[in-house]
Amino acid sequence: MMPISLPTPSSPGPGSVPGVPLLPRLVLEQTMARDGIFDGAWWPRSGHVLAELPDLITALGAHLGRIVRVGLDSAAWDDVPRSVVVNGCTVKINWFAASDATISITRGFQDHFLLLVVPPRTSKQTAASAMMAASATGNHTPAAELLLG
Repeated sequence: MMPISLPTPSSPGPGSVPGVPLLPRLVLEQTMARDGIFDGAWWPRSGHVLAELPDLITALGAHLGRIVRVGLDSAAWDDVPRSVVVNGCTVKINWFAASDATISITRGFQDHFLLLVVPPRTSKQTAASAMMAASATGNHTPAAELLLG
């Protein structure tokens, strides 16, 4: 399991800086072999896509390169726009009716990554377990099973 390079605070606290966004809670499959269902996992703090998505795109962009499109289940999020501008670049948002437990990330031409989305109110123990399993090389466990805890 490979966390994004910066430490991720679990919640605002004495070490947080007002006005500075919290880093996304994100892990990626270490080898990027892409032979499992998921390429990693993300645990957003809320269902507000405009508050959560820019930091995720910034973190993934630093690790994977320019992100051009995000696919998500609009029913799982509040007020989903058709695009979002992150660091001066427009990222298109596709909507699909599937599982609120996934998000598709596209870089370049048709280079897709699939992340498990751990619901915001999930317990720390369940979230950590699901994220570790989703980011394991060769993972083949469906999202619903990973999130059972």
